[in-house]
Amino acid sequence: MRHTFCAALVLIGLFCPAAAHAQGEIGGPDPAKVRVRIGPLSMNPTIAISNIGVDQNVFNDPPDRQPKEDFTATVTPKIDLWMHMGRSWLSGSIDEEFVWFETYSSERSANNRYTVGWRLPASWFNVNLTAKFAKVRDRPGYEIDLRAARKEFTYTGLVEGRIMSKTFFGVRGVRETIDFDDTATLGTLLLRDQLNHVTTSGALTLRQQVTSLTSIEFNVTRSEDQFEFEPLRNSTSNSFGTIITLDPFALIKGSAAFGYRNFQPESPDVPDYSGGTMALDLTYTLLGMTQFAVRAMRDVEYSFDLAQPYYVQTGVDASVSQQIFGPVDVVFRLVEQRLDYRNRAGFPVRVADRTDAVHSIGFGAGYRLGRDLRLGFNVDKARRTSEVESRPYEGLKYGASLTYGL
Repeated sequence: MRHTFCAALVLIGLFCPAAAHAQGEIGGPDPAKVRVRIGPLSMNPTIAISNIGVDQNVFNDPPDRQPKEDFTATVTPKIDLWMHMGRSWLSGSIDEEFVWFETYSSERSANNRYTVGWRLPASWFNVNLTAKFAKVRDRPGYEIDLRAARKEFTYTGLVEGRIMSKTFFGVRGVRETIDFDDTATLGTLLLRDQLNHVTTSGALTLRQQVTSLTSIEFNVTRSEDQFEFEPLRNSTSNSFGTIITLDPFALIKGSAAFGYRNFQPESPDVPDYSGGTMALDLTYTLLGMTQFAVRAMRDVEYSFDLAQPYYVQTGVDASVSQQIFGPVDVVFRLVEQRLDYRNRAGFPVRVADRTDAVHSIGFGAGYRLGRDLRLGFNVDKARRTSEVESRPYEGLKYGASLTYGL
């Protein structure tokens, strides 16, 4: 029923466009993305039929294991919703993803992600509450090649009070739970035994509102990771940093976060990490025809390997989109990820202090069939390098895509 509901909402958006609105509000939607209005309810339905083509390495196998090829397709209907409630905004999203493989049916999946939030922007007092739930079976990151079934719950709360004309002092709390399914195994290893954990964090924030939609935040955070089945992995972290949030209607939009983290595992045989962190998600549009997008990160991530229980991941995901003429555009994509592993003292490791790297380059061309509908063709080649014999792989994906509202 929930899949039918999401698809129905997307169909409403195809045939019931909303009237244009000139400007947005804090906590509310971008008016350019609102396609449906029903009373106080605003909606933005989108749908993507992507990866309609060939995956030449379905399981990310190394070259000596004869990589498997298959025909695949992914369908992703999504809808974002907003409702004005007095002085506050209630928001939400429903994101369904259906992944299909022709031959290897074990890789088919239906992934569900839901978000609900409530925001009260006031003159002297701000409240922002968010809850997220995901039930997915996909690759958790660049390390694990298994499409692993798991549930993820995230709860975030922020309360701020004005202390000066444009300065706010606040308290933020986050609780995140990751719960792998009993069937998610790598060989004889159950991922839940190594990676099921709860992260609880609290932060003090100081935010300067530069404009109505641009702000700079300074924060100090303490977090704890508690593992359900493997307490040797428990850790605490102390960090401080800065988050710059840019006006979504400006030429440069998005957010940039920089910080310093002191990561302290409770087990004395696991080394600490102290160093910089980063999270960027920025978009720049030049002359209305060229768009540059970059996402970059640096932080600590947990590994499934107890002998090398975590790694520091540094990576960038960039793209350049260029309108060639009329409705024709091209896109270039580049992904570079570096995984620097840390060793547990006294445990045998295959390669000490190893570094794995993932490289991906892609090209796409598209033709717009109107303002919201785009037909595209994409080619992406990925490669992972590693000193561990079973870890390297190469893969090529190519195929068509059809998107609405993206």
